[in-house]
Amino acid sequence: MLLQIFSPSVQHTLDLVGIFVFAISGALLAVRKNFDLFGIAVLAEVTALGGGLFRDLIIGAVPPAAFTDLGYFVTPLLAALLVFFLHPQVERIQVGVNVFDAAGLGLFCVAGTTKAYEYGLGLTQSATLGLATAVGGGVLRDVLANEVPSLLRWDRDLYAVPAIVGATMVVLCIHYAVLSPFTSGLAALTAFVLRLLAMRYHWRAPRAWNRRSTVRED
Repeated sequence: MLLQIFSPSVQHTLDLVGIFVFAISGALLAVRKNFDLFGIAVLAEVTALGGGLFRDLIIGAVPPAAFTDLGYFVTPLLAALLVFFLHPQVERIQVGVNVFDAAGLGLFCVAGTTKAYEYGLGLTQSATLGLATAVGGGVLRDVLANEVPSLLRWDRDLYAVPAIVGATMVVLCIHYAVLSPFTSGLAALTAFVLRLLAMRYHWRAPRAWNRRSTVRED
């Protein structure tokens, strides 16, 4: 049983860490977009909680954790205040957004996959929901910031693929009965590093074979 491996306190801590780093990425993007304090807080909350809300609604964990645990709601606000007063210089903000987003991606794909499996989903479905947990908040963040989500843009470095790899590692560990705090941490780290490498070396997914399009390539 996964609940014997991940105690409630460990799972709660993992969730709070993921929420915090996603909130940081949302708040940093809000600063770059010149949002006010309220806008920074909203983008931090949406980025941090959006994927988890979607996950909980799908698996029937209602009311969602974000509405039953005050820490889940307050943590993004603390991140928003931190960014509001201590955000980096303008030219460094994008770097910060990318790094924190990659960290959240790795943590949430693991947490989402394990929680989905605990609620009775199959391995494939758990990995899929782990992916949705990881990217959902980022998609909402980009939409609210009036940007095409990075997940959908061909001219952006790999975003969903690292989360898919992390979620797949988790379900493989479950299948072979080797899931532990160490292997789950390794899965999160793998997704995180893959995302950073994708940004560093501009790895991108291929587009349609023999594509013919009139869309201008920026």
